[in-house]
Amino acid sequence: MNDLSLGMLFGLLALMLFFSAFFSGSESALMTLSRYRLRNLVNNKHAGAIKANLILQKPDRLLGLILLGNNFANNLAAAITTLIAIKLYNDDQSMIATAIAALTLVMLVFTEATPKTVASAKPELLAFPAAWIYSPLLKLFYPLIWLVNGLVSALFRLFCKSGRGQQQEFLDKEALLGIIKDTEDLLPVRYQNLLQSIVDLESATVEDIMTPRNEIVGIDLNSPLETIVEELKNSPHTQLVVYENDIDSIIGFLHLRHVLTLIKQADFDKKTLVALTSKPVFIPEHTPVYTQMLRFRDDKVRIGLVVDEYGDVQGLVTLDDLLQEIASGLMSDDLNAIQKLSDGCLLVDANISVRELNRLTHWSLPTDGPKTLNGLIIEFMEAIPKTGTGIKLHGHPLEIVEHDNNTVKLVKFLAVE
Repeated sequence: MNDLSLGMLFGLLALMLFFSAFFSGSESALMTLSRYRLRNLVNNKHAGAIKANLILQKPDRLLGLILLGNNFANNLAAAITTLIAIKLYNDDQSMIATAIAALTLVMLVFTEATPKTVASAKPELLAFPAAWIYSPLLKLFYPLIWLVNGLVSALFRLFCKSGRGQQQEFLDKEALLGIIKDTEDLLPVRYQNLLQSIVDLESATVEDIMTPRNEIVGIDLNSPLETIVEELKNSPHTQLVVYENDIDSIIGFLHLRHVLTLIKQADFDKKTLVALTSKPVFIPEHTPVYTQMLRFRDDKVRIGLVVDEYGDVQGLVTLDDLLQEIASGLMSDDLNAIQKLSDGCLLVDANISVRELNRLTHWSLPTDGPKTLNGLIIEFMEAIPKTGTGIKLHGHPLEIVEHDNNTVKLVKFLAVE
């Protein structure tokens, strides 16, 4: 190499720097490729994606090849730089050291930082062409790569006796929700909320979305007939619960379209009303939302009563409630439960469900206990707080704005600086 001219040496140096930049950039590009987009491109028969997916099946071999190539290019670049310095400055050690230092700076900026930054921002731009180059190189240098990886594995077993092979990539619920959240620049918030609702559907139970027992609208057969008729005429619901004295003594469900045409008849009485009711459907409180949707479909019903382990009625749920749970990200009604004030505080209706509050605020309030914010506050304080009371609820400071005798109505979450 001493016989080469300065022009040839500078040309070889530039070539080695190019190879070093290629190895560094392609490594970052291949390792930062979205595996989910890659699989989609493979399914669509994208040639570069197929090659990249193939070599990424054994990342240890790929990394071994990249490290071999990168180290070869870097070491040869250092040797060439030393020869150039010797030719230019004879044996001046200080100038040789300066040349090596200058090469280190050039390699840091142009063959490491810049290629990796660009490749991380646009991985597909370099990853797919690089896959075509690495594929034959992996076969050509397989014996050397096998030897290097064998030595690395031996050292790994020596120092990490409890280690195991590479772990299979696993995407859990939290990771998937994180991916959805990271799409904020690509998807409107309402669509992100919709996707979050679907992902969270399996963990939601009918207890989370039911109409509570005290809010169930029904017909008490012990009421006077005139009162019952008036309630039927003014009901905003299409189906009503019919019971005697207490909701636990249920007779059945009554569809208004079956009764409204009969209430004007002179012989209309409570027996006629009872004859029009359908058999009640009872749902265990911990039934998953998706499971109940399938049951509603199979049984061809649209309404049921939620009961606890003792058979006591806890609430009511309809097919519309289940569908709204899925599409809640597209609904604007839930957003009305939260108002953002000018000082950054949040004014929140305490009847909002904890799950919905978490979804809208990206908090992590516990959902395995009380289902509403009101219930969560009362459980936390073990008492019904008065207006003006301030607490820190699972890391979130709040103030009680409005309450009545037995519930919290409105709270203000304070802005955290």
